[in-house]
Amino acid sequence: MSINREQVKSALSQVLHPKEQRDLISLDMVQDVIAQDKYISFTLEFPEKDEALEEQLREKCEEAIHKFIDKEAIVDIQTAVNLSLKRKMEDSDPQKQQQAQQPQILPGVKNIIAVASGKGGVGKSTVAVNIAATLAKRGEKVGLMDTDIYGPSIPTMFNIHDRPNITTQKKLVPHEKYGIKLVSMGFLVDVDQAMVWRGPMVTSAVKQFMTDVEWGELDYLILDLPPGTGDIQLTIVQTVPLTGAVIVSTPQTVALDDARKGVAMFKKVNVPVLGMVENMAYFTPPDMPDKKYYIFGEGGASHLAEEMNVPVLGEVPIQQTLREGGDSGKPIVLDDSESPAATALMEVTGNMQQQLAIRTKEQGTNKKVDIKFRS
Repeated sequence: MSINREQVKSALSQVLHPKEQRDLISLDMVQDVIAQDKYISFTLEFPEKDEALEEQLREKCEEAIHKFIDKEAIVDIQTAVNLSLKRKMEDSDPQKQQQAQQPQILPGVKNIIAVASGKGGVGKSTVAVNIAATLAKRGEKVGLMDTDIYGPSIPTMFNIHDRPNITTQKKLVPHEKYGIKLVSMGFLVDVDQAMVWRGPMVTSAVKQFMTDVEWGELDYLILDLPPGTGDIQLTIVQTVPLTGAVIVSTPQTVALDDARKGVAMFKKVNVPVLGMVENMAYFTPPDMPDKKYYIFGEGGASHLAEEMNVPVLGEVPIQQTLREGGDSGKPIVLDDSESPAATALMEVTGNMQQQLAIRTKEQGTNKKVDIKFRS
């Protein structure tokens, strides 16, 4: 019984490309199939010259034909380079087709910056709010997403407690104040209501803040993360392409130990750490502006930053008006811009932008980071 072309294609469909992990027929690599009696001839096309791969696939094709068709078949395989094949492979990749069909998350946002800390109580939300306010003050289009579902701070720090509007497309419209678009779970629940939710519900809420909110066009979206390295942090780094992360810590050892874990987490998931901010770095009495009292220790974040090979973005002093601004709903960089804390926070923002510029220059374009876990 003579061999036909369909038998040849069926046999070669059992041969997987070692790099693409798909068969040669679906990759359109097999051309000019001739089958006559026991003689089989065809051409294997490659997107580029690769002698080792050519030899490997030659052997696999012969094995497949001898196994599935006829062990005595005479196999003649030619090879050729087809420069258009690479694009055809990419266009026919089911995984890439599925990704293309999925709606792009936060398509109008140029830079997504996560402000994080290893532990609570170090002033992470204060830093995030004042970074956002400084950027808006400088004319940038800014959004601030409060991802701390259990303990949202943004409503108090902007003195907003009204529920946001919903569009006819069931999209949430962010509140806007001081030129900053704002979203927080605190806008959606009563101030006295506790969020007694398990992890999956929390991560689902965070994803909705990314996909079901009318963020529009933004130069920066600042994510105020909850403390730690848990479900929400991992959900965010797996859902959106973060441009970078800012780690906030205080100088004492117990805070730095947790900050070290935060830096390690972002490095593990390939998110650039733009730098560390040492909050509550020192105290200067108002009547003694030349004095610095290092209440929680001196230079701890600087030492950790050097150890972890990340920049120090700035040291923010303890200041009463900084706390008062957070409680009253007006960031200190807007309310008391000449104060030491405001000056330090504006310097932090400038240094963060500088680190972004350095990264853009090194990469050629300011591409967002694709999140992939490394072992």
